[in-house]
Amino acid sequence: MKNSLKLLLLSSVLMLNPIKHSFAEEVELDRVTAIVNNGVVLESEVKDLISSITLQAKKNNQTLPSDRALRIQVMEKLVNDAIILQLGERMGIQVSDAQLDETLSNMAKDNGQTLESFRETLLSEGESYEKYRENVRKELISGEVRRASLRRRIYISPQDVANLLEVMKEQTSADVEYRLGHILIEFPSDPSQEDINAAKSRAEKVLELLESGSDFTKIAMTSSGGGKALEGGDLGWKSINEMPTLFSKIVDGKEKGSVFGPIRTGLGFSIVKLVDVRGRQVVEIEEVKASHILITPSIILSEAKAEAMLQELIEQLNTGADFAELAKEHSDGPTSVRGGDLGWKEPSKYDPIFSEALASLEVDEVHKPFRSSFGWHIAKLTGRRTLDTTNQMNENRAYQMLYNRKFGMEGARWIKELRDEAYVEIIESDEK
Repeated sequence: MKNSLKLLLLSSVLMLNPIKHSFAEEVELDRVTAIVNNGVVLESEVKDLISSITLQAKKNNQTLPSDRALRIQVMEKLVNDAIILQLGERMGIQVSDAQLDETLSNMAKDNGQTLESFRETLLSEGESYEKYRENVRKELISGEVRRASLRRRIYISPQDVANLLEVMKEQTSADVEYRLGHILIEFPSDPSQEDINAAKSRAEKVLELLESGSDFTKIAMTSSGGGKALEGGDLGWKSINEMPTLFSKIVDGKEKGSVFGPIRTGLGFSIVKLVDVRGRQVVEIEEVKASHILITPSIILSEAKAEAMLQELIEQLNTGADFAELAKEHSDGPTSVRGGDLGWKEPSKYDPIFSEALASLEVDEVHKPFRSSFGWHIAKLTGRRTLDTTNQMNENRAYQMLYNRKFGMEGARWIKELRDEAYVEIIESDEK
């Protein structure tokens, strides 16, 4: 059956000239480079991602590993992406064209551009706007799948939060942030002692290369099995409380440029580089105050009908109806009794699609009907403010620090489990 599937998939991306059939050579328009469950990864996808990474590396004056090493890492990412997107399809997670356009508009706005000028910039850099657009759609879906899946796997107790708050009161490094590089030398999910010894030996060889002056970013792109391999292992800036506990114990008080490892974890052996150290940056957060009306589709209420009902409410608002009164009468969920009022919140606390919708609004403006993972909404932005939370340490921030720390560790375990359960077959090219 698998061989039949392979033949069908391979033949589906080849085309012959129908007019000069007896003389024309077979022209390969594309080819399958991997079968992932009931889907495929195409050679064109591999080439597009390699091209994008190469372009970014040139911009950053960054050296890339060999073509073969880069291709292996790109294949790993595309296979993992395919597995996550297939899971998203089973979960029913979708991003509409309207939601996608709104996200791209906000991305352009963050760069100080209009959507049209943002598009022109991509084209001038050799990027296909349509491919870029679809890649953003995939990233949005993948992000929502990841958040929804990991939310069920992460538990933080009130005692965990209380313990962190107590520790932070006594810390002398609370005003310091660290930029870390990470290389993970993996071993299998249920490793034998031989597997562990082999992974440790590889990690020690990597450490020797680094200590002899090899470039950390290049080695990470070549050898790391971590999720940030294609970014050169860059984990970004983190406070001592946001990084994994094993890492925080070794980097606290150390000098920039120090390399540590191998560190045994549940996934393999880690090598960590303290890339840079800085004083804690001013932390400003934006909060928004909003109201919404939610209509939840059901067996007896179709998606189209739910959207149409909200469009009718928009028309009533345009003729002077009160938003709060309409919410009390029509909205589903617990906020209806408050006239749809959601209070002040950080946008990140909302469903990403809902957050994107609010980001596009001016105060007192109402968004047209849109679909989130909860159902169909119209939303009204009633306020926006910026708060300086640099010195504010409360239970919510402590909880978020712990959540971010566990999210990273659990995310790596989650994708490894998905990969172990998937059928993956890499198809090598006949070309030498």
